[in-house]
Amino acid sequence: MTMKTRLATIELHKESMKFSAGHFAIFSATERERLHGHNYTVCVALTTEITDEGYSFDYRHYKKKIHHLCEQLNMIFLLPENSKHLRIEDEGECYGCYFNNEKIPFLKKDVLLLPVTNITVEELSNWFVEQLTQDTQDLLKHRIQKIIVKVYSAPGQSGSSMWV
Repeated sequence: MTMKTRLATIELHKESMKFSAGHFAIFSATERERLHGHNYTVCVALTTEITDEGYSFDYRHYKKKIHHLCEQLNMIFLLPENSKHLRIEDEGECYGCYFNNEKIPFLKKDVLLLPVTNITVEELSNWFVEQLTQDTQDLLKHRIQKIIVKVYSAPGQSGSSMWV
């Protein structure tokens, strides 16, 4: 008789897995949201094998990683480096952001440039997935087979991305 691999999905959604950030979403070459912010929350689901000891891995490892990523995005204005509709120029102490023939200046100390095309819950969830899957040895060590990250911009409003 062949022994089946037992899988479990561990969901990490702690009150402390959150960040507050400013942004604007870009809808087209001529339409964008006004500058505003959200109190984002993050939920991560990790699918892995259950060991013979009846557990999958020490959750603290991924909680630390998620907290660290949230800290990077906290209390800052997020700008998408890869938007085809936004041009970002380094102007010394400031970034000059050009959208639809309009300049939006930002102090560099107030901004984080993210390698995404837009600052949306979809792109933020994908950014988290990319960060959590960079260390392939870590994934192998914890036997991670699937990761789903949800980023909420408000209760009942989220975007998710998956790695398999």
